[in-house]
Amino acid sequence: MSGLTIFSDSDASQPIWQSQDADAIQKQLNDIGVRFERWEASQKLSDAPSSEEVLAVYQHEIDKLVAEKGYQSWDVISMRSDNPQCAELRTKFLSEHIHHEDEVRFFVEGAGLFCLHLNGKIYQILCEKNDLLSVPAGTAHWFDMGPEPHFTAIRLFDNPEGWIAHFTGDKIADVYPKLEC
Repeated sequence: MSGLTIFSDSDASQPIWQSQDADAIQKQLNDIGVRFERWEASQKLSDAPSSEEVLAVYQHEIDKLVAEKGYQSWDVISMRSDNPQCAELRTKFLSEHIHHEDEVRFFVEGAGLFCLHLNGKIYQILCEKNDLLSVPAGTAHWFDMGPEPHFTAIRLFDNPEGWIAHFTGDKIADVYPKLEC
């Protein structure tokens, strides 16, 4: 189940707010300019969908976002624990960074933990199947796919180059809870 846990950025030991209610999560995130929505596919995906199948099933929703925000490219990322680079990628994504464009993800299956460092707080958003999250450009954040990753997500980009991170060098991610699924 999707969830949001909010911490002070000076105290990782005690959450100041938690919920698994999608409406409450959406309100909290909308209040800080972060988009959170739940999408339902109009068609069922196969058990091991190809990128092409995923994009075809969600094309209507993608088209709406492109029309609204002008995204220039999109793709599908899948990560499984048998990927030989999963440990290296987890370490990379766990480093706080920003993007000069929005980071938009829609989870088709599985889960991942987005952690936003904003306004003196850490917002840990557990995204699962059917969750759309759009992190505004310039927002410091990190992503945890867990030690045994299993997710597929649609990524939308403002620029044709795709995912370009600018690492902050802040080690704050080291002290906050990780995704341990």
